[in-house]
Amino acid sequence: MLKLLHSSREGLLTYVATQLEHFFPDEQSGTKPILDACLDEALARLENCINAVRMWRPGEFDYLHSSQYAIFLYFLANTLWRKEGDKRICTKVFFLNKSLNGIDCFYEIEMPDIFFIGHSVGIVLAKATYGNYLVLYQNSTVGKNHGIAPVIGEGVIMYPHAAIIGASHVRKGSVIAQGVSVINHETPGDCLVFQGVAGDLVFRSQQDAVDEYFRR
Repeated sequence: MLKLLHSSREGLLTYVATQLEHFFPDEQSGTKPILDACLDEALARLENCINAVRMWRPGEFDYLHSSQYAIFLYFLANTLWRKEGDKRICTKVFFLNKSLNGIDCFYEIEMPDIFFIGHSVGIVLAKATYGNYLVLYQNSTVGKNHGIAPVIGEGVIMYPHAAIIGASHVRKGSVIAQGVSVINHETPGDCLVFQGVAGDLVFRSQQDAVDEYFRR
């Protein structure tokens, strides 16, 4: 069972409910019981994710670790949406995550079971197809173009200011270098993607870069 550092299950539940009340002081009541009904499933999903990340101690969750808390709030909002369908509370948890951590990850997005956030500030994620073992750094963007969303394979790394947009298929093991935009393009997989002199994408073979981040 996931160990909650500096808190208990009830303490965490109260903490999130209190944050929602202070950030969104409307007249909606009954938030805490709805959170309570979804908390254990959200924590189980979080534990699976934390246990796979090499730099995090397995089985421990620190709500004061901003990257862990950002992932937790996504799992909580998504679990609420799956189980309860209460869009007002789902939206509040989404907004809370956006306000605290600077990440735009809507509750309806199906993020992979295992992913890692290096720094959450400025991350914007569209409703796309995401593979497991995804690595996201600050100001990385996944977006649609003319309504078409990318497909992102397993073990993709997005370094700061990287973007994957539109009808792009970023295959397994692709590493998008800092500041590089993949727009309506495909990558061969197991490669480093960087910008060439003429602005075209250049691919350099690279294997197992994601193993630096995850236990697999």
